[in-house]
Amino acid sequence: MTDVAVYIGEALARYGFGEGHPFGYDRMGAFEKRYRELGLDQRVTELSPGSATQAQIERFHNHDYVEQVKAQSISGEGYLDCGDTPAFKGIYEAAATVVGTGLKAVQAIMQGEVRRAFIPIAGLHHARRGSASGFCALNDCGVLIETLLGEYKLKRIAYVDIDAHHGDGVFYAFESDPRVLFADIHEDGRFLYPGTGSIDETGSGDAVGMKLNLPAPPHARDDVFAIYWDRIEAYLQQHQPEFILLQAGADSIAGDPITHLNFTPAAHARAAAGLRKIAEQTAQGRLLVMGGGGYNRGNLASAWTAVLEAMIGHRPG
Repeated sequence: MTDVAVYIGEALARYGFGEGHPFGYDRMGAFEKRYRELGLDQRVTELSPGSATQAQIERFHNHDYVEQVKAQSISGEGYLDCGDTPAFKGIYEAAATVVGTGLKAVQAIMQGEVRRAFIPIAGLHHARRGSASGFCALNDCGVLIETLLGEYKLKRIAYVDIDAHHGDGVFYAFESDPRVLFADIHEDGRFLYPGTGSIDETGSGDAVGMKLNLPAPPHARDDVFAIYWDRIEAYLQQHQPEFILLQAGADSIAGDPITHLNFTPAAHARAAAGLRKIAEQTAQGRLLVMGGGGYNRGNLASAWTAVLEAMIGHRPG
């Protein structure tokens, strides 16, 4: 079994919105340069991206919406939502690669071939079942959760999100599902898109009281993260997940151009290390980490490599 796999390749880098856009094509390269400089590529197994079928994508997304994305992917015109997520030629195929790579990682983990996996361009947590949102054309997180519930028949899946933006596309899709544990540290929605994720949003229906939204004030530092993180670890220990997904968005690091939190990469490393330990205790080690947001290239390189270091563990010798 491979301890840690990293899914990397040019096909993943194609999910982006061009030069000058916060979510540009160069995000993968910024991570990869630092990852190789630090020698992390020598301590993991590198695997290639995959591609999702339309049927797999429609485990989460509505058929009509998927057809819309396909059509605009051909024309390359307009927006997929009300103005945040522009279409470009090939956006469907690029987004299907993000989804398919996550599915490939889930399969490898569930089959016992890989223990933990990291995908840098992944974690498109804003897309809803029937619409794009916030740079996210398809919601790979949602497809993975539906796959773990449906294909693998898991009963307790943890989705943890430390991106500066609330993971609204995941939260509202599974708000009433008690099988999906949801824990999210994000900038208070009164100050940042998408404006959701208040502390009293704790689930509904059969899952009332089972979801954990932890909004942080602008300029919050690692001491605030530490308090919130202790709550998340206690929550996960209580509910004993069988598989853990982490959306490790680096836009919560100080100096991001579109957010206002002041966390450091140490917070991200703490999250990855904590989840690695809980995964070993409750989930047979099953941990899949997605890079998420992050629009300061140096920050995302530092945060994601810190996450990967924590996933790998101590240096040999």
